Amino acid sequence: MDRDISGPQSVYAITPPAKAPKERADAARNRAAVLEAAAALFAEHGVEAVSMDQIAKAAGVGKGTLFRRFGDKSGLATALLDARERLLQEAILSGPPPLGPGAPAADRLVAFADAYLDYLLEHLDLVRVSETAAPGARYRIGAYRFWHRHASILLAGTPDPEHAAHALLAALAGEHVAAVLPELGEHRLREGVRRLAQGAGAGT
Repeated sequence: MDRDISGPQSVYAITPPAKAPKERADAARNRAAVLEAAAALFAEHGVEAVSMDQIAKAAGVGKGTLFRRFGDKSGLATALLDARERLLQEAILSGPPPLGPGAPAADRLVAFADAYLDYLLEHLDLVRVSETAAPGARYRIGAYRFWHRHASILLAGTPDPEHAAHALLAALAGEHVAAVLPELGEHRLREGVRRLAQGAGAGT
C-alpha cells in the first residue's frame, strides 16, 4: 500500500538525508560504550555534574578517543539525542496525522509543536547542552535545520514562512524553556506554545 503523502511535506520526505559511512567494528564498539556510559552517568548525576574524564573512564576508552570522536560534552549530548530525534522525524515524515502527512498544515504545525515540546521536556538537560556549547550552536545542529524546514513548509501560506518558523522554534529553545518552566509550569508553557503555533498557522 502506498504511503499517504498528502498535505505539506518536508523536503526530507522527498530526498532523504544521505547515510553516513559504515563504522569499523572497533569504532562502533567504542562509540556504543561511550554513549552507554554517558547516558548512565547523566541519568545518575545530571549532565552538568559529569566530566568527560568520568565518561572516558566508565566507557573504558582513552580521553583522546573520546575527544576525537565527540569533541566535547555538547557533541556527546547531540549524539545521545540523535536516536530520539529520528523517532520524531520519522513520525513527521510518515506517521499518522495530524503530526504526519494527511492533515491540514495548521493542524500539523500545532501537532509538531506539541510533539517537539514532549521530546524537549523529556531530554531538556541534553538539549540545553547541545544548543548552548557555543554562540549560535543551536542553529548549526542538523536537527534544527530539519525542524525549521518542516515548520517553514507548513507555514508556506504566511508572508514570511522562514521567519515565522524561527519565531516559533525560539519558544522551544532548551535554555528558554528551562528558564521559564519553574515559573510557568508545564501546563501554561504547553498552552502558550500551542497558542503560538495556532497563531502562526492561522494564515496557512
